[in-house]
Amino acid sequence: MEWRVRSDGLTVVDAANTELRVASPDLSVRASDTTIPRPVDVTVDCEATELRFPIAVVYVASQASDATYELENDTGPLELPAGEYVLDLDASVKTYLQVDGPLSVSKTPDFEQVVVSFPERREMTLGFRSRHERPTDTVTVPGTPSGFAAAVTHASSAHKTTGADRTYPTLRGHPPLVEIGDALDVPDDVRDATPDVGIELLVPPDYETLYTTAPLAYYLQAEVQTAGVDRPKLCAPSAGIRRSLSSMPRLESDVERLLRKAFFLDCLVRNAGPYGTNLAEESLLDALDLDGNALYHADPVDRLETYLDVPFQAVEHRLPDWHLSTYVDPEPRYVETLPFLLDSLSLVFPPKTSELEGSELVERSLDDFYRSQGPGEVASVDVVKPELRGGRVHGWLADGVPIDVFKSTPSAYRNRLSYMDREHDDTIVSVVLNDQEMDKEHADVARIYREGSDDLPITVDVYEELSTDELASVFESENDFVHYIGHCEEDGLRCPDGYMSVSVLDVVNTQTFFLNACGSFHEGMALVEKGAVTGGVTFTQVLNDHAVKVGSAFARLLIHGFSFERALRIARRRIMMGKDYAVVGDGTHTLSQTTNRMPTTAELERLSEDRFFLQFDQFSIREIGAYYHPYVADNEYSYLCGNTAEFALDRRTTVEFLARADTSVIFDGEFYWSDDLAAQLST
Repeated sequence: MEWRVRSDGLTVVDAANTELRVASPDLSVRASDTTIPRPVDVTVDCEATELRFPIAVVYVASQASDATYELENDTGPLELPAGEYVLDLDASVKTYLQVDGPLSVSKTPDFEQVVVSFPERREMTLGFRSRHERPTDTVTVPGTPSGFAAAVTHASSAHKTTGADRTYPTLRGHPPLVEIGDALDVPDDVRDATPDVGIELLVPPDYETLYTTAPLAYYLQAEVQTAGVDRPKLCAPSAGIRRSLSSMPRLESDVERLLRKAFFLDCLVRNAGPYGTNLAEESLLDALDLDGNALYHADPVDRLETYLDVPFQAVEHRLPDWHLSTYVDPEPRYVETLPFLLDSLSLVFPPKTSELEGSELVERSLDDFYRSQGPGEVASVDVVKPELRGGRVHGWLADGVPIDVFKSTPSAYRNRLSYMDREHDDTIVSVVLNDQEMDKEHADVARIYREGSDDLPITVDVYEELSTDELASVFESENDFVHYIGHCEEDGLRCPDGYMSVSVLDVVNTQTFFLNACGSFHEGMALVEKGAVTGGVTFTQVLNDHAVKVGSAFARLLIHGFSFERALRIARRRIMMGKDYAVVGDGTHTLSQTTNRMPTTAELERLSEDRFFLQFDQFSIREIGAYYHPYVADNEYSYLCGNTAEFALDRRTTVEFLARADTSVIFDGEFYWSDDLAAQLST
């Protein structure tokens, strides 16, 4: 993690290029070795009369007593007397401020910033911790079921605690990488960090069962053993627990229910700890007659024993949506992807498909409007319909090309790690227009990316009519995102002098992309195999005006911190034939951060002339276990990521919310951006 002083304050950037800006009118900064009582990657000593941070929930802990304070929906100020305090700001980069009072903490009226001010210039220490961690070790396992079991067992070495607080995403590190070798080789650091919590999972030695149970074992920090059992058994010998699970395929449901229930209850129980908030879902503990404080201090076996006795039906109606499910061919060749799937706490299912019905991919004959105008042929793709299980977002690590999921590959996950070593500070975006008839999308997306650079570290380069060599050079250069607007045919991406096929590239140094051209699936997959992480593509021909709508919305959503899969899923709602668009590679990947830390969506329904019903959601695949606090008038509660907050609002409050939300909104079934809708409703 790096920091640098600017004329208006301090900027901190982590290895994933996430940036945090601290504004101050009179800040002085120096390197520090000061210790603060929180886990941090870097600290700096500074002096100032005022600090301004991006909007965040703020906790304040007194160092002289057990007193804690929280600044939630109100703008404050929170006035604190003399004494030593640690402020916890839940921003895109986890931030701590250790300082002596008196001090004042408030939020600006527009809820854009948190302001910490002092009656006079004050010395203090700032600490920062990245939310994005990369694996530091590699475990070598034999290509056998027992080797797979060892990989899952040692994956939990990345957890920073065995308590309920591990539901916080910042307290779950990245599991060690996995390689296939001749014998088991576990680094000493990994072996020492692997907790022995007294929980075991006995599993038949078959890959389908091992893949399916892996997320549950990882979260529970269980020791996985391949054993002579006909179906899995969850055991805790010290408590006499020996719970048999179902065989496949019912095992899928058993694992999903157990994992979601245990994770959810831990999210409620952790509220008894030092980082508790006014959580909307917490009242369920009383309804279940569970003692949150006792469970918070209980050991993992005791918590598990309690959770097993809670019927799933008793919590089902309050469970947050699970964020991610990945469908994996149960084969040894995908074992190396296991650390990445567990890092995102994805559910894992064996893939199942069926043939598409005619109505699911509408046949069209409007050839004059297709983006594929020209002499070439569009590369064909035979798509199938996947059987989707639990999860908002779905990934596919298997044969076949399914709709409604991102089609990934082991290369995508390996490639993601390589981009963490890049040293440039700004996100480099290249917009390529290779057909002048599509200049409307070109102008729209270039403007959107440039507007994003006002708040985020983005450099935008715009190109037109690139030759095959020039386009190849763009993909071979260190770009973070390439937005290609033009045509794609069987021979590749069309250029004025011919076609540029990804197959001719020596290497791809472009991290992500959007090939908004007909039939670009195969070229997109080739980009991922040669070095990219993820990108948007099309399966077949697309209408030109539809491509413009999708391209513009996709660009804006990416700039606001949405993952590729969610951004394209929302953007394609603007057109009827959205299933023609898909994501290849690791669709959980994001191009840039968002000032809200987690990207937001909203649905608005008109109840009467001056009354509206708002459904608000902050959701990130990378932030499972986090919570958000909607800045809506009179709201007192925070909500778990994956649950939707609902409000009945008058027109004035609705317009105020939309004016500051800076997010996509579905209103009367149509797609809007919130500031545009605010202007419409205020007239």
